[in-house]
This record gives sequence, structure tokens and C-alpha cells, in this order.
Amino acid sequence: MHKAYISAGSNLADRKANLEFALDSLAKGNTVKKVSSYFETEPVGYLNQPWFLNLAIELESPLSPLQLLALCQQIEASCGRVRTFSNAPRTLDLDILLFDDIMINEEKLVIPHPRLSERRFVLEPLAQIAPEVMHPAMKKSIRALLEECPDHSKVHLKNAMDSTNSTDKKS
Repeated sequence: MHKAYISAGSNLADRKANLEFALDSLAKGNTVKKVSSYFETEPVGYLNQPWFLNLAIELESPLSPLQLLALCQQIEASCGRVRTFSNAPRTLDLDILLFDDIMINEEKLVIPHPRLSERRFVLEPLAQIAPEVMHPAMKKSIRALLEECPDHSKVHLKNAMDSTNSTDKKS
């Protein structure tokens, strides 16, 4: 079995339902070990879109990295994801952040995720469930990467009662 950390995000339709669909789908044939709280996050890159609902997942899986990538892409497509342009609005985005302590640099897949250390919307949820996990290339914990993160975009912890499908911007 392998340990993988996945970032999940949604900013179209019912964001919470999309993330729950991802969790349910990932649990088929794998074991979801930990799930962060929901975090509402402002868009990064392309800004003219609704805010995201994000979370991080610790997954135990028998799949190889490429098999897990294929599963994530299948789940995204099943949730209605259409790839139009970089950083476009989406019903569901699943990114493999870490996989065991390996490093992969292939055309289809790079692990650790190449922008992991630069994205507060990824690091905040991941630090909640795996603060001491080490980035295999940078040799720093997720907590340390969060403390050093150059991204100052807004990331708001959502409580269980407040993680609805609202896409209103918060400041």
C-alpha cells in the first residue's frame, strides 16, 4: 500500500457536493485515512471566477502514481470537469501532491506537485492533516513550507455549518 496526499478543489455548481463526490469516489478501492476541514480560498492565476472550496486528503492506495492520476482524472470527468484553459473555473480539481516519499518527473505527472510550496490554498489544508510530513525534494515539513509560503491569497477555514455551496467572495 502507498500513502498519497491529494488536494481537492471546486468552484462551480455545488462545491461541497463535488468534494464529497471526490471523497466517495476515491474511497472505492482505496482507504481515505484523513480529510482536512473545508477551506474557502480566493482564486489564484485567473482571478475573474468564484472562490474555491478546498480540502486535503490522505489516501492509502494499492495504485501506482500513474494509476492514481488516471483515477483522479476519471473522477474529475465524472463530476463534469471540462478543461478549457489554465486556472479556469472547474467543478472538481484533484492534484496528487505527494506519493510516499518518491519523486517523479514525467510528462504526464510530476511528484511532488511542482507548485505545492507556492500555494497557500494547498498548504493550509495539507498542514492541518500532515504538518510533519516532509517534502522529499525540499527536505522541509509541510508546516515549514506553509510558514515560508510566498502566496498571500486569502484562505478561510470553514466550519461544518458554514461549508455550503456559497460562492460569495469573502474578505
